Amino acid sequence: MTHAMSATAGGDAATEDFHDDIIYPAAIPFLIAHLACFAAIWTGVTAQALIVCGVAYVVRMIIVTAGYHRYFSHRSFKTSRVGQFILAALCQTSAQRGVLWWAAIHRHHHKHSDTEFDIHSPKHRGFWFSHVGWIFSPSKNEPDYDTIPDLTQYPELVWLDDHPYVMAVLAGLVFWLIGGWQLLVVGFLWSTVLLYHGSFMINSVAHVMGRQRYVTGDDSKNNWILAFFTMGEGWHNNHHAYQRSTRQGFRWWEIDVTFYTLTVLSWLRVVWDLGKPPVEVVRNEHRLGRATIEKVAHQLAASVPTDRIASQLREALPHMPQFPEVREKILSAGTQAAALLGELHLPHVPTVEDLKQRARHTYANSPSLDEIAERARHIILDSLAVDLFPEIQPAAG
Repeated sequence: MTHAMSATAGGDAATEDFHDDIIYPAAIPFLIAHLACFAAIWTGVTAQALIVCGVAYVVRMIIVTAGYHRYFSHRSFKTSRVGQFILAALCQTSAQRGVLWWAAIHRHHHKHSDTEFDIHSPKHRGFWFSHVGWIFSPSKNEPDYDTIPDLTQYPELVWLDDHPYVMAVLAGLVFWLIGGWQLLVVGFLWSTVLLYHGSFMINSVAHVMGRQRYVTGDDSKNNWILAFFTMGEGWHNNHHAYQRSTRQGFRWWEIDVTFYTLTVLSWLRVVWDLGKPPVEVVRNEHRLGRATIEKVAHQLAASVPTDRIASQLREALPHMPQFPEVREKILSAGTQAAALLGELHLPHVPTVEDLKQRARHTYANSPSLDEIAERARHIILDSLAVDLFPEIQPAAG
């Protein structure tokens, strides 16, 4: 869910130069909100203010998850143009930057989830960077607005995005007018900071702790505790398995308060066409797309110690009677070298069945595990062919 104020969508993480000791302007509102929370030392904290804080957190979490995430980022339901503007304005009371920025950054996250290009992956940047560290990174932070032409066509959304904190300031002013400094600090600022970290936990915790029901090619996990505090966003593996679903709690017992709220609004015709996951997706019977199979196959192949296998084969192959003939065929085969190598009975190289077993122990169940194992073996053989016979070029794809 959420965003990364620190990276350009489409930026090359492999070449980015991080200087985490520099704080850039977009992080200042985030810091101010945290520091201002300590003003409660002077304003005091009453039970009424705490209740307002809790209600403000829940209501705005539902708005953020329904608006920023499920509507603007994934277009999982429909509303009118007026409803869209109101939803965007309400989203920006969270002080989580502009609606267009949020959506573009989040779509980039899904495109590159848990790869080296993902701007807030615990796998590549560490837990704390994925949770909050990106706030302080001065690396590229402009999103690729070309990825959201469905949103940039609306000038009112562009205006909101150009003035990302206006709605948050107005919301704070309303709290102050109603209850003075105490309600501003405890009711508004405390709930805003809690909202920050509730959102950020989907970037960090939901990619580290929980269970995977579906093979998605990333580390997204379902976590019922997060689902409780984020109004349904904690069913993160479900979401990565089928992003166009408005409902993220696929099972009846997976509580998803945001979906329940949108369902009520659909009865009132405020929203409509709520996306549903196909039955075969829910039952884990759908075949994975080619891109996901490729991604998971590379992960599976990377878990095999090909360097050690290549070393073992260098010692074993020259002793095979047919090796000179095989070597000649492989060198003349070019990009088909891996296929010829696979025809040999090589004791150190895992078979497709070996890889299937490894996949079953590593990943959630999927009808595509056979394809993943076959593709992983081909990747392994490609790597070994190039390692053993550097004269040839690796096969494309």
